[in-house]
Amino acid sequence: MADAKGIYILAELDEGLKPTSLTLELMGLGQRLASDLATDLNAVLLGSGAQAAAQELARYGTGEVLLLDEPALSGYHPEIYIEVLAGLLRSRPPLVLLAGHTSMGQDLLPRLAFALDCGLVSDCVGLRVEGEEVLFTRPVYGGNALATQRVETPTAMATVRARVGDAPSPAGTAAAVIPLEVSPPAQTRLEMKGKEVLSGRECPLEEAPVVVSGGRGMGGEEGFGQLREIAALMGGAVGASRPPVDSGWAASTCQVGITGKVVAPDIYIAVAISGSTQHLSGMSESGKIVAINKDPDAYIFKVSDYGVVGEWKQLLPSFTAALKELPKV
Repeated sequence: MADAKGIYILAELDEGLKPTSLTLELMGLGQRLASDLATDLNAVLLGSGAQAAAQELARYGTGEVLLLDEPALSGYHPEIYIEVLAGLLRSRPPLVLLAGHTSMGQDLLPRLAFALDCGLVSDCVGLRVEGEEVLFTRPVYGGNALATQRVETPTAMATVRARVGDAPSPAGTAAAVIPLEVSPPAQTRLEMKGKEVLSGRECPLEEAPVVVSGGRGMGGEEGFGQLREIAALMGGAVGASRPPVDSGWAASTCQVGITGKVVAPDIYIAVAISGSTQHLSGMSESGKIVAINKDPDAYIFKVSDYGVVGEWKQLLPSFTAALKELPKV
């Protein structure tokens, strides 16, 4: 491999083929790291028909956008993505490759790090430059402590949570978009059988500014209808602890916790959630935590900024009515 240089951001697109908010946050984070290391920032975008997205991404402070545009890259396929990315990174190895701590990032980067023999730090909640190296901060022991780690390989890889970086404002001029030749593998062991679009019940949690989650104390699926109404009024998404998911009251894509998704919204509302370590590890970095629980001794109150002791069936209707009376902004 050539000498490693530069910070690379692995961009993701939403269903509308636009850079996700997490991708833009990584651009802001990458700018800071690149400035501190006196190096370049580049973005890597894989997709099909992604030229417009690449042009938009080029307005957010990157040196270049390396575009790999190919029909085989229209949806995430681990074997194809690894083959294509590994070829690119062998010829242009970065000092650091950052990706979002999303479903794709959590699956792709460990495979890619193994293929390229690179060090990987997952689930980062902080990155900083000390001397000439990048230090990575991530939760350990179920979110009860933070560890600062370094990577000793020439290229370091990391997945980063939402809300760690600040999205920069778009510039008036755009950086260069560099289309690269793509040679996807002729055969793969995995076959994509289809794609299912998530319904409103199965919300994308990672980028939601507000998450309203329910726990075992909801008692059934009916209560989650009230949570969805509150989330819609607040422009957020619905989450759940593990018991409601295991009971079929909420979709698995809604699960927050060490075996679910890791979220860091501006506001996290925990309704009838006791506050197990498994759940707290998935939302402890939230901006403000609001807890509603009938048990005054529930552990969730120890980590919440605001708490209400009471039965959710009595409290949520009034809360919903108050939200409806707020002026629209």
